[in-house]
Amino acid sequence: MLTFAAAVFFLIATPGPGVLTTAGVGSAYGLRPGLAFVTGLYVGNLLVGVAVVSGLAAVVLSVPALRMALTFASAAYLVYLAARIALAGSRIAFLHAARPPGIVGGIMLQAVNPKAYVVNTMLFSGFAFLPGRFAAEVAIKFAILGAIWIPLHLAWLAAGLALHRLGLSSGTQRAINVAMALAMLAVVALAALNAPAG
Repeated sequence: MLTFAAAVFFLIATPGPGVLTTAGVGSAYGLRPGLAFVTGLYVGNLLVGVAVVSGLAAVVLSVPALRMALTFASAAYLVYLAARIALAGSRIAFLHAARPPGIVGGIMLQAVNPKAYVVNTMLFSGFAFLPGRFAAEVAIKFAILGAIWIPLHLAWLAAGLALHRLGLSSGTQRAINVAMALAMLAVVALAALNAPAG
């Protein structure tokens, strides 16, 4: 169980679309919209976890044309987000929009987030610690996942809020935007390289 908890920590703490956008939403919109976005991300992550555990994700992804379409949509959306971050200019922000992405935006991001599927598949298909008691193990894993996932995402939100208050130079803000965008593109590249062959 401790190995599982350590895996959860390191897999979630590493930058991916969810944590990068959490920091960006906090920086661009503030605490309340940031909390709404994190709530949506968490609900979306739970839905991805249920899809993985139930086998629904495996069934859907076993249809080559559907898998290819979903992979393309995921990559396109993440490249779009990376471009919006990189082109945000000298202001650290996820999106320049009239309204923050909110709960629905968080759920939608997780639905197309390749890292969410990879991490949930790894966590729920590996790290067995209750042989013969699948339901109990899955329930405990969801509890551990939530206990680590929520504080880590709140820490990324706090980082975004802190960036907003720092008053960094425009060059530094631009460099942070580009670094966030490159990190998201790395996630897209890794997902593409590790996609199962059709």
